[in-house]
Amino acid sequence: MDVKSTPSYLYWLFCQFELITCSYLMEPWEKVLFYSFNLAMLGLLLYTTYVCLAFHAGSAFQLLCSFLGNPRENALSVVK
Repeated sequence: MDVKSTPSYLYWLFCQFELITCSYLMEPWEKVLFYSFNLAMLGLLLYTTYVCLAFHAGSAFQLLCSFLGNPRENALSVVK
């Protein structure tokens, strides 16, 4: 992909987004509210995903380390 065509491609994607969501029919103040809400929801989704993935990855790593560190220990005591 050519660097010069990147802005036009992004503009094309934005136009597609406006067509799909019918936001091209909105007034400017409605667009601001609509885009603000969508960006806030996207931000919350990304933050929640980051926090949950970090927690689950840390928990899985801790469980794996306990399995590898104490092979004689019972698996049920690790889960408790």
